[in-house]
Amino acid sequence: MAHSSSENDTDISESEISEYKDKTYQELKSGSQKVKNLDETFTCPYCPKRRKRDDYSYKELLQHASGVGRSSSKKRKARDKANHLALVKYLEKDLVSVDIPAEVSKPEDESGTSVNSDEQFVWPWIGIVVNIPTRLTGDGHSVGESGTGLRDEYKSRGFNPVRVTPLWNFRGHSGIALVEFNKDWSGLDNALAFEREYELDHHGKKDWFANSEQKSGLYAWVARADDHGMKNIYGEHLQKMCDVKTISQLMEEEARRQDKLVSTLTNVIQVKNQHIKEIEVKCHETTHKMDLAMMEKDKLIQAYNAEIKKIQSSATDHLKKIFTDHEKLKLQLKSQKNELELRKVELEKREAHNESERKKLTKEIMENAMKNSSLQMATLEQKKADENVMKLAEDQKRQKEQLHAKIIQLQKQLDKKQELELEIQQLKGSLNVLKHMDDYEDAEVLKKVDTLQKDLRDKEQSLQDLDELNQALIIKERESNDELQEARQALVDGIKELSSHGNICLKRMGELDTRPFLEAMKKRYNEEEAEERTADMCSLWEELLRNPDWHPFKVIMVEGKEKEIIRDDDEKLNELKNDLGEGAYKAVVQALLEINEHNPSGRYLTSVVWNYKEKRRATLKEGVHFLLNQWIVRKRKRGMT
Repeated sequence: MAHSSSENDTDISESEISEYKDKTYQELKSGSQKVKNLDETFTCPYCPKRRKRDDYSYKELLQHASGVGRSSSKKRKARDKANHLALVKYLEKDLVSVDIPAEVSKPEDESGTSVNSDEQFVWPWIGIVVNIPTRLTGDGHSVGESGTGLRDEYKSRGFNPVRVTPLWNFRGHSGIALVEFNKDWSGLDNALAFEREYELDHHGKKDWFANSEQKSGLYAWVARADDHGMKNIYGEHLQKMCDVKTISQLMEEEARRQDKLVSTLTNVIQVKNQHIKEIEVKCHETTHKMDLAMMEKDKLIQAYNAEIKKIQSSATDHLKKIFTDHEKLKLQLKSQKNELELRKVELEKREAHNESERKKLTKEIMENAMKNSSLQMATLEQKKADENVMKLAEDQKRQKEQLHAKIIQLQKQLDKKQELELEIQQLKGSLNVLKHMDDYEDAEVLKKVDTLQKDLRDKEQSLQDLDELNQALIIKERESNDELQEARQALVDGIKELSSHGNICLKRMGELDTRPFLEAMKKRYNEEEAEERTADMCSLWEELLRNPDWHPFKVIMVEGKEKEIIRDDDEKLNELKNDLGEGAYKAVVQALLEINEHNPSGRYLTSVVWNYKEKRRATLKEGVHFLLNQWIVRKRKRGMT
């Protein structure tokens, strides 16, 4: 189907060349455009009638179409380039077997016969262009068209020259230029096609040297031995630049080079093959050794795992036995304590009804008090046993907790206070017993009452002293904590002013790490859209982190202490994990844990001094050392300036 005039009037853009080329190629395949003539020649269906030729060979038409299609000239329309590129594709894919020379070393002359292999050409292949228009300048010198313009023109016509060199003499541009082609056989084909086109246009070498009317236009031909020997400007340049060789000589030289290259490559291949064999042997040996090592490693790991399981099982059984014995002792002590309480009540009832046995009852009460004291001591011993059991469990889990010195001191004072309270209660009980006795006016009884009252006052005074000491210690601890917090805040402010990037830096606890969110979004969207969606998603989660109504924690007992951990059944976290993956889930969990540890009530970000090297909160000592070192460095810099 022929292109309409409306299509020819409107050109296409450079971006539409590929699409238009495919459309034109389908038209060529369908046979709507005539390319091959009946006499085995070819024609270009896309050239204007004034330049159209119907006697192209396959090679010439391919060069012509390729030159026009790949032309960088702005004068060429994009539609012409697309049509000629489609023609190149059609020639290479659908007419590839037509008119292809058997050997590139047999170029054809204008009659279609092979070039004589003994004919002498100038090598490298050189084309001579004469009668280039020149003009005189004001100083009497001649100037003409540059070599770059001619080279671009010849490239657009499919001759693919390497360069075009205008020849100059003392008068300026001589009107002659030398066209250099590639040194290979394709360069010779291009040179002969270049010569043939000028001969067909009657602007070849014979036409130039013929005694006829005045010459007009460019004349060109391929340089041969007679041109090399000319005593003119291009002959002198050819003698300086080139040699004269026949096709046979060039073929022999190429054959020698190929034989030498093949021999060299053969030797290299043999050496490489030998080297590969040696490497394969070493690789097999190494693989065998690695297999043996892996088998040995698996055996060691299996043995180690079996031993670990055995140790863990033994430790678990031992721990269970200790806890079982501990529970039995607690039950026995509790039973004895209940029994003594019941007996105490019974004795108090019998005291009111049996005056004759008052002394005996008093004695039993005292014994009961002593037993109660012994029972209290046994309870304390049991507490110590509990602590030993907990220490044993902690040792088994390899988790040791260090108690604060002041807390231990307060606990000891509290224990003393409890002992004093117990003794005071016992003394009060004894006084009550004595007051209920009928003969309380007896001198001995009165003496005991006075003694007990005096001991009671002493114990109460001691208890009051302990309370005051306890309150003083608590106030001192609060003051120390306040001073410590003020020092830490001053340390944070100092490091914030330094803008440090070393091991000791500030870390915003509870700040959300956005990198896992960005990595997850990049797998779904392009980079720009991924960054926007990451910013939106992180803003939503940061707002949720600061919401005190959202508390995805649960409390568990760890080694006898309460500990808050993340709930596994929280819908928001599980939805995040399923949607964006493990990385984003861990980032939110980390921020939650940090907020819950450092500011659970306010749920806002706090800055702490952080040791990035050891991945923990820096101590006050480390922060002070860091500030001191920074101060020393800055002081030295000021001294140097």
